[in-house]
Amino acid sequence: MHIGPHTRLIAITSAVLVIVGALSIGGVLVFGPLFPAASAQPTVDLVSKKTIARSLTSPWGLAFLPDGSALVSERDTGLVRRIAGRSNGSPARSLTTTSKVGRVSGVRAGGEGGLLGIAVPPTARGTQPEVIFAYLTTARDNRVVRIDWDGRSLGPQTPIVTGIPKNTYHNGGRILVDEDVLYIATGDAGIPELAQDLTSLAGKVLRVDFDGAPAAGNPIEGSRVFTLGHRNVQGLALDAAGRLWATEFGTSKADELNLLRPGRNYGWPVVEGRSSKRGFTNPKVTWSPTSTASPSGLAIQDGAAYVASLRGEVLWRVPLRGTRAGNPQAVDLGEQSRLRTVAAAPDGRLWLSTSNTDGRGDPGSRDDRMLSLIVDD
Repeated sequence: MHIGPHTRLIAITSAVLVIVGALSIGGVLVFGPLFPAASAQPTVDLVSKKTIARSLTSPWGLAFLPDGSALVSERDTGLVRRIAGRSNGSPARSLTTTSKVGRVSGVRAGGEGGLLGIAVPPTARGTQPEVIFAYLTTARDNRVVRIDWDGRSLGPQTPIVTGIPKNTYHNGGRILVDEDVLYIATGDAGIPELAQDLTSLAGKVLRVDFDGAPAAGNPIEGSRVFTLGHRNVQGLALDAAGRLWATEFGTSKADELNLLRPGRNYGWPVVEGRSSKRGFTNPKVTWSPTSTASPSGLAIQDGAAYVASLRGEVLWRVPLRGTRAGNPQAVDLGEQSRLRTVAAAPDGRLWLSTSNTDGRGDPGSRDDRMLSLIVDD
């Protein structure tokens, strides 16, 4: 989406950002910037910013319905809310209506667990989906459920993937529908070695059909595993060519933006960030120190990845060119808030949720909020 030709560039030096590429020269792997590096990282201006919902409780998942409204999951309450905007692709009102559509049963919130990702399958134009999907923490595990949907409220739910290891931290939780398959991002549940264990669902990105079985064409026949070696993936997005990208929390060394390839090993806990060790796939972008990011949500729109960061309290814009990623730029939001989820709306805007009520933020009287943005390109 082209919104005007003018972009004001302001140098910022508060974050050290490492853009990781790989070039083989005479059999030697050389790492360096994929786009020509600028001497300082610019910020990106907003054309528009509107608050479209307030007083949400730890909003986490976000998925759009065919009419342009959105379903939002609340981690700590187990509620799913609907934020209604205008139909026919027109911009949402500055304040839209928010209503409860139901509570997902079995949610056991605590730490980073609770009702996490939500996803809506594609439908024919003008029709409502018959089901939606949700990722939740129960008393025993993390799991994905398929929930009947009548266009107004949640119906009965059916577990389709169970036994994903849970813990206070590192529960993953993002899910994404791509036509007739579902991608599921899991965390290592605080047990790093599980990320390298193909018999465990922890520390992986899974690829399943809508019944939870391994999807056709998976890299390991009969396995749900699409990629392995992840610490805690909380962002998934597809680019215009159908390539899958993911954001991943590191320790204190490096947060990552990865391009996911079938069957690849992304290194955790053997490596974090970039490495020359054989057998592991390097990230396209790293943030170091991790206090500048803690990347949760991910959206891709108009040739750029947008990364919502929690500790960094920044919305990062990363230019993409095919399989390459450029220098991250901070979007000037005019405020500082923990940011959980960003998603590309049907009308071309970005929706962005704050995460100040998640127990680690400093909430205002009307937090948390859902924002609607147009970013200057």
